[in-house]
Amino acid sequence: MTRKSCAIYATGIVCAHLLIVGIALVVAQVFQTMIHSRLKKEITLTEKSQVFESWKNPPPPVYMEYYFFNVTNPEEFLKGGKAAVTQIGPYTYREYRPRENVTFLENGTKIYALNPKSFVFVREKSAGDPEVDLIRNVNIPLVAVMNELNSYSFFLRTLVSMWVNSLGIDIFMTRTVHEVLWGFKDPLLSRIHNMRPEVDEYFGLMWKKNGTHEGEFVFYTGEENYLDYGKIDTWNGLSEMTWWSSNQSNMINGTDGAVFHPLISRNDMLYIFAADLCRSIHLSYVKDVEVKGIQAFRFAPPSDVLMSPKENPVNEGFCVPAGDCLGTGVLKVSVCREGAPIVVSFPHFYQADPKYINAVEGLNPNKEEHETYLDLQPTTGVPIRACKRAQLNIILKRVSGFPKTRYINETIFPIMFVNETATIDEESASQMRSLLLIVTLVSNFPLLIVAMGLILLLVLVVLFCRNRQKKNEVKRIDFTEAFHSFATAKDETAYTQVSDKPEESPDATSHTTQPMRNGSYIAMSPVEAQKC
Repeated sequence: MTRKSCAIYATGIVCAHLLIVGIALVVAQVFQTMIHSRLKKEITLTEKSQVFESWKNPPPPVYMEYYFFNVTNPEEFLKGGKAAVTQIGPYTYREYRPRENVTFLENGTKIYALNPKSFVFVREKSAGDPEVDLIRNVNIPLVAVMNELNSYSFFLRTLVSMWVNSLGIDIFMTRTVHEVLWGFKDPLLSRIHNMRPEVDEYFGLMWKKNGTHEGEFVFYTGEENYLDYGKIDTWNGLSEMTWWSSNQSNMINGTDGAVFHPLISRNDMLYIFAADLCRSIHLSYVKDVEVKGIQAFRFAPPSDVLMSPKENPVNEGFCVPAGDCLGTGVLKVSVCREGAPIVVSFPHFYQADPKYINAVEGLNPNKEEHETYLDLQPTTGVPIRACKRAQLNIILKRVSGFPKTRYINETIFPIMFVNETATIDEESASQMRSLLLIVTLVSNFPLLIVAMGLILLLVLVVLFCRNRQKKNEVKRIDFTEAFHSFATAKDETAYTQVSDKPEESPDATSHTTQPMRNGSYIAMSPVEAQKC
């Protein structure tokens, strides 16, 4: 066997082994299973985990952008007309949210933590100075008092109305952005506080929320089941809420939105418990996106989250009292807002019933500016980018005993909305890209083996074809040489005379012109042929 034949056979054997082993590994998904198992063990809320520190102190900066609706025609609205508003903002604050008092429970399967939030104003990202800029909107403390008095007698409401008028308090108030956000001493609440000390005399949309937490959380670490990673076990000691009118609505589902389990698929339904919304919401897959070179899945609340119970009976549990339901796109949260007629929605009533949008002039809902979404890296479950957008509204309606409300058309009045955004920082993005590259290479290692096998198969085909070509060339050369030898022998052949007559002299003239007789030479022999 020649050296070339040995090379061909060896290449064929190696090629066959690579293809068999590679295809077997691809079908069995050995390396992918190994990587997934490793991720499930690494992505846990434990001290040995690489994600634990980033969970305790999230590196990506979180910004809170506050937008306010300034009322431009309060007198016309009080006379029964349609309210007109203009949007003012943003007023941007950097949010810091470290985890504190972290304690492991039940052999490390659960973890307790507080999540205090503090806010620092960012002037370069803001539209103005919150301590100077004035806004005019609904006097929420007065509306809350009027709503509370609905269950009292008409006579008492009339007396309170006269008392409020004497204090010069109106349905609309004008305050600075800073006061509306972070609190001011309200004249009505101050007088009520003197009679009922449990009533706070200060009011602000973010009053007592700077440097405080939203409650005590206990999370699952994910050590027993990776699908439970970061899920909430209890909030303020409760495994379910008591505000709503159905068990399903009272459930505390999902995480707090900071982490999600690894190995997310497009078919997953993700859940977030939003303490400020007093409920859990679900998110479904929307599309694939790319953020800073990282592939991610976008999840967003589907339209059925705030859909009317008539269209989505599951939401009937959020009607309190039972049967007292609003339309699509809004949620009344009075039960967890000390009885104030507060309603939450998406900004500008995005995805809401058109009647709420048309009731106020100056609203322009659109998906790009007002949609809530979450971009997750599916392999690790890490949020790459998040936009949480929610609007605070209040129900304004006629209250008998308060003459100033007699012409008001019931309206869900927009107060402000917040755009909470976070995007992965460059350092974390670089680390994520490196990790995903390693995961991709290891997971696709069987495909590399198959590719090497295919390359060797191509080499084998080339070698085989060249070998066949060489053999054909050798055969052609042998035939040519044989033919050439035969032709040479023919050229060198001599003729032997049969007759023993002596040759005539060449100068004989008698026969020189005569042709030779036929049959004078009848045999051929080599040059050195012997005579008969």
